[in-house]
Order: sequence, then structure tokens, then C-alpha cells
Amino acid sequence: MMNEPIHAHMTTQIVTLKPDSTLGEAREIMLSKRIHHLPVLEGKRLVGMITSWDIFKLGKSAEDYQDIKAREVMTTKVATLDPDQHLGAVADVLTRHLFHAVPIVNDKKELLGIVTSTDIIRYGHTKEYPENLEKFIPENMV
Repeated sequence: MMNEPIHAHMTTQIVTLKPDSTLGEAREIMLSKRIHHLPVLEGKRLVGMITSWDIFKLGKSAEDYQDIKAREVMTTKVATLDPDQHLGAVADVLTRHLFHAVPIVNDKKELLGIVTSTDIIRYGHTKEYPENLEKFIPENMV
């Protein structure tokens, strides 16, 4: 089921940060875009990741985040995959390491896309339930 290539399912319109971006910027982006992962790039090259957990665990005020640079907090050892690998590889990385996003890079470590745990759930759901079930959602929500 998950033997389709990553490049067919990855998100390619990605919001990113630079190493000198502040955590205040990261926080605002995450809140406004409702996302939890921001790749950090030098040019096109992936050099780290900032997650909502990285920001939360600092326990700082919103004002304090304006003085903290992404490079000071970002995770630099990031699990990445190649766009030609299968979605099953993403699922394996996510479940084995309890990550919620895997950046997809080329051999130069240039960011090409990202696949999140939500993307994997959405993929599995649409494979299992290919018809549009949106009509049932409002009546089942409390």
C-alpha cells in the first residue's frame, strides 16, 4: 500500500526559516499557518529543523523569543529521505523515531519537500475511503 514514491505525495510549498531567523518569527509562522515544523535553510540546503516542541520546551515568553536565533535551538541532525524512496520509508522513520515530519532532500541536501504524519494519515485514509466523506463530518462533530 505504501510503495508509491515520496515525490508523488510530498508537500513542495514549504515555509522555511534561515539560521538567523528568530524564534519569535518561527512562533508567528507556526501560529498563523497552523504548522508544527519549519526547516531551516542556508540557501537551498537544509541545515536544521525547528518544531513547535522546540519552542514550547524553552518555556520563554513571546518577547524572549525575539532574541533567540533559530541556529541556537534547531535540531541539526535531521532524518531525511530521498524523493524516489517509498512512502513506507517515511512511515518507518516516523514510527521508529517518533518524529512527525521528514524533510525530503536531494544528494546536495537541498530541500525538495516534506512529508508529515498528517500526510501519511491522509494518504492511508484516502486509499481506504476513496469517496468523499466530508458530508458526514459536520453531523458527527460535537
